[in-house]
Amino acid sequence: MKKLLLPLALLAVPAALIAAPAANWVSRVVLSPIGGHAMGNPNAPTKLVEYVSYTCSHCAHFVGEASGPLKNDYVKGGKVSVEVRNAVRDRYDLTAALLARCGGPARFMGNHEALFANQTAWMPQIEAYDAATTQKPSDQTAAMRDIGRKTGLYTLMTQRGFTHAQLDACIANPTAMKQILAMTDDAWNKVKIGGTPGFVVNGTLVKGSTWSILQAALPPAALPTAAR
Repeated sequence: MKKLLLPLALLAVPAALIAAPAANWVSRVVLSPIGGHAMGNPNAPTKLVEYVSYTCSHCAHFVGEASGPLKNDYVKGGKVSVEVRNAVRDRYDLTAALLARCGGPARFMGNHEALFANQTAWMPQIEAYDAATTQKPSDQTAAMRDIGRKTGLYTLMTQRGFTHAQLDACIANPTAMKQILAMTDDAWNKVKIGGTPGFVVNGTLVKGSTWSILQAALPPAALPTAAR
């Protein structure tokens, strides 16, 4: 009989006094109205928008340096949300941007970081392709599929579990194309970013493109605290 007393006593503890596990907002990634990928708490007091180009070496350096701290120290606790948008510079960048969207929002951040992490492998192939390919397909979709297959982009994405048929479908997705071009127009012509990566924090354009400059633009309130 005494053995039953402790479990019964635990049942009497009010549910409000039992701490709920803290939310990890990094796992929440959704499409924004313009077609960007927003990670984190939708009610975060600090909203960061990143504009990136996949053929930009500065973007690759930024993502490699900043992704971990941003997710662990700012997004995870719910104080900052991060939205990744495209600022496309060329057809190779556009091809990579379409491939990054394969698998939907749940796969985007992994694809996004993998493309940048492996940029030094596929960019030389793109440069060689551009120099050597004198007769490129006139059809845009066919041209981007050719780029994907011959520059290492499809190889990278197949290593992430996608088939060539799936990648071909991503390249030919008209909705994705429309969203990427809309974000690109917004970045260069409306927000008027100076280059990539570009950042907007709570509607204000940040002057600079490095993690240290961006970090300084994040207000103290964005520092991690326990989720409530």
